[in-house]
This record gives sequence, structure tokens and C-alpha cells, in this order.
Amino acid sequence: MSQPATIWVLADDRAGNVGQCLGVAEALGRPFVVKAIGYDRWGRLPNLLRRASLLGVDGASRAGLVPPWPDLVIAAGRRTAPVARWIKRQCGARLVQIMDPGPGGRADFALIAVPRHDGGTCGDNVFAVTGAPHRVTDAKLAEAAALWRDRFAALPRPWVAAIVGGDTRKRPFTAPMAADLGRRCTALAAGGSVLVTTSRRTSAAAEQALLQAIPEPRFVHRWAAGGDNPYFALLGLADAIVVTGDSVSMACEACAAPAPVYLYAPDGWVVNKHARLHAELYAQGFARPLPAVGEGGGEATAHPPLNAAAAVAAAIERILP
Repeated sequence: MSQPATIWVLADDRAGNVGQCLGVAEALGRPFVVKAIGYDRWGRLPNLLRRASLLGVDGASRAGLVPPWPDLVIAAGRRTAPVARWIKRQCGARLVQIMDPGPGGRADFALIAVPRHDGGTCGDNVFAVTGAPHRVTDAKLAEAAALWRDRFAALPRPWVAAIVGGDTRKRPFTAPMAADLGRRCTALAAGGSVLVTTSRRTSAAAEQALLQAIPEPRFVHRWAAGGDNPYFALLGLADAIVVTGDSVSMACEACAAPAPVYLYAPDGWVVNKHARLHAELYAQGFARPLPAVGEGGGEATAHPPLNAAAAVAAAIERILP
């Protein structure tokens, strides 16, 4: 009987990328080893210069990249691609890269999992998915729901979860926008309760405007205040979920939950890439735009969970020994 494949996950300083890799590795259901990748000053060089090498990788990380070598490497983002290609040179491992690894060396990868909304990457080894891989599973949502259900028990239903992001590099999430979001969530709850969780990017001004627009009864978790975050519990327990459209991961994780999902993304707020994702989610029935107060537009409906990690894992199974 052949031995099970040895799997390495390359984990660098991009937490979002690492989460996608871990989501895929966990969906595979096979043992894996996480290899931390840190960079030195040369790590900013373009991949066309770094090629298949450890140029730009710090000494501590190099020390961990030693035999026994893996059969499969899962990584994400452009900066890990030269490292994955170097590992392949040592042992012939199959390489899976989440998102386009960039120019030069794409043929070294057995599978390149690319979100459709990124666009532009094509080839026989390219596997297109809806959204981004994540770590949300039915089991994780059920576990979180069991821990938090009693804390929300006194609040009238329906429960509308408001998953709130904030400013991005190119687009601010202003206080008037936050107030508008609060009013729309309150209208959607229609006598029920809004359950709010903010994020690292939610400014103090936006948070204040949001909460002023959401009356009691409600539940609020402020990211800045710390404490236990009910994020996964809200996804598991809510009767409807509202998520701001500034984050690909938040939108995709919300669509992994069973409840109807609404996206808040006023015209001109999100970048084109995010707008393409939203259009795809609407077209496939995973979400609906959040209507303005007093405006129709159709109700979001329950849907199968969106799980790009499982789709990528299934594609990997087809290339493993």
C-alpha cells in the first residue's frame, strides 16, 4: 500500500492568503505541515528576478525547508511562488497555488486556483472558482452557534447579523454610509434584532454613526473593545446576514452560511474586482444587494454553502497519486 501524500502549506505574512491555504488543506482532510515563510529585504524583488529560488527568504525560514520533502505544496500569492518552485526543484513535488503566481514559471504549477473575479489568468493548469477559499464549515458554525445561542435568546427574532468592514486603501467607509447601513439593517430586521460585529478597519466615526442608527434591542461586538468575537456564531445563528462589500473574504464566508445574504456596496464604493465578485454572487443566487429603506428589490433566499476550498480540494484529489 502506498504511503499517504506529505503536504506542506507555505504560510507567509499575508494572513488572508494563509487562511485560504489552510481552508484548502483542511478541506482535503489529510495531514499537513505548516511551513512559516518570512522575508528579508530581497523579498520585495519581482518574481522574474527571484525565479525558482529562496532569494528573499530569511534564514529561519530556510532552516525549515529541509527533507523529508513533501509530495504536495499549497501556497497563495505571488511572493510564495518562487519558494514553491524551489521546493519542486529539490523533490519534484506537485505545486498548488491559490491566486495567480505572476509571470514566469506558471507551468511549474500542477494547479493554479484563481477566483473568477480576478480574471486574466488562463491555461490548462488554471482552475477557476467562485469567490475565495476560506475555513468556514458547517461544523465550525454549529460549534460557535452552540456557544452563543443562549446569549442572544432574549432578543426578538428575526436576527439580522451585520458584518461590518470599513476603510480600504482606495475607498473610505464614511460615517454617512455607516448610518445608511444601520438604517437598512434595522428596516430588514422589521421588529427583530440587529446583531453587529465590527472589524479592525471600522473607524470610530463610522462605528458611532452605525450604532446611532440601530435601536435597541440589539447586540453589539466592537472589534476595538476586544473580547470574544461572535463572528462565526452570527453566521451560524442569523436569520439573515448583511455584510459590507469591501472584503472578499467576509462576503465569501457569509455566503458559506445557510441564511440569506445581503451585500452593502453603494455605487462607486468598491473596486472593480469586488464589484465583479458581487455580480457573480448575485447571478448564482448566493446573495442579493441590500435594499434601501422602503425600497423593494427582492428578498435574498437560502442557498447551498459557498465553499471554494472544497472545490479546490476536489481538484487536488484528482492530481494526487
